[in-house]
Amino acid sequence: MSAEKILSSWKQKKYKPVYWLQGEEEYYIDMIVNFAEHELLPESEAGFNLTVFYGKDAEWATVMNACKRYPMFAEKQVVLIKEAQHMKDIDKLESYFAAPLASTIFVVAYKGKILDKRTKLSKIILASAEVFNSDKIKEYKIQEWIGELVKSKGYSIQPKSIAMLEEHIGNDLSRIANEIDKLSLNLKGKKTIDEDDIEKYIGISKEYNVFELQDAIARKDLPKALKIIQYFDSNPKAVPIQMALPALYAFISKVFVAFGLPDQSDNTLKPFFYFSVSALQQGKQMMKNYGYQGVEKLILLLHHYNLRSLGVGDSGTSGPMLMKEMVAKMMI
Repeated sequence: MSAEKILSSWKQKKYKPVYWLQGEEEYYIDMIVNFAEHELLPESEAGFNLTVFYGKDAEWATVMNACKRYPMFAEKQVVLIKEAQHMKDIDKLESYFAAPLASTIFVVAYKGKILDKRTKLSKIILASAEVFNSDKIKEYKIQEWIGELVKSKGYSIQPKSIAMLEEHIGNDLSRIANEIDKLSLNLKGKKTIDEDDIEKYIGISKEYNVFELQDAIARKDLPKALKIIQYFDSNPKAVPIQMALPALYAFISKVFVAFGLPDQSDNTLKPFFYFSVSALQQGKQMMKNYGYQGVEKLILLLHHYNLRSLGVGDSGTSGPMLMKEMVAKMMI
């Protein structure tokens, strides 16, 4: 069951006794837990019937007793364990998971990993609980996810603005969602998010960002690339090298893979570039200007300078200096 379906069933007051939330993507787990904590019970009932534990400090016997307690002046009570992956002796709750109380909604947030299916605890939970697996979203789906999230909030967003967000933030869904919430609070009736909004309210320059650096490299525009990197140097918090290099690699590696496709038409290439017209054009420009061997060279240079940025074979050259050296070698 998806996070959306769990929330939808809760809104219809359809509950199961145990919900086990696990996986690497924290965004959806946090979404469900936040709803359980603040929306499942009316405020008048929450004071008596909401119990929140944190895994690191939770004692299994105390959790067991809380789950077995009957609700006061209400039909249901809610028991939450946040950060359950840190709870000692969580397996001692096996007997409760096997025979949970119908009047208790027990939500367990087991972040960062999943249970070993070979264990007794896992087999009991799989048999008796609603299990939600929160997998990391695929990299190529991030921009689509951003567009859908913005749409769900009643707004539209320009493709380049999506690319700016993705290049700057990466795949941190929680942070992306927070930034979009920030935008929605500041738009004041405006319904389309554009580059000016991204720059004004999130602080990502519409001229000096990884997306524009990527474009300059694709077009072999060394002066523009150096100008962008100089901006990064003057604004250290804008785009550190540890953020820029992975973003460039994600794009250039897609271009490299595109060379192996028997069909290199726009319709075939679009999925590689998030169905973004501007990203597709950048990719085609890079293919034309560098060729297969040239793009392979770009990837090798990215790998080399990533190692240097981590201190491997480098005595402490600054990130901007490394990037200037790298783009110069890319365009030779």
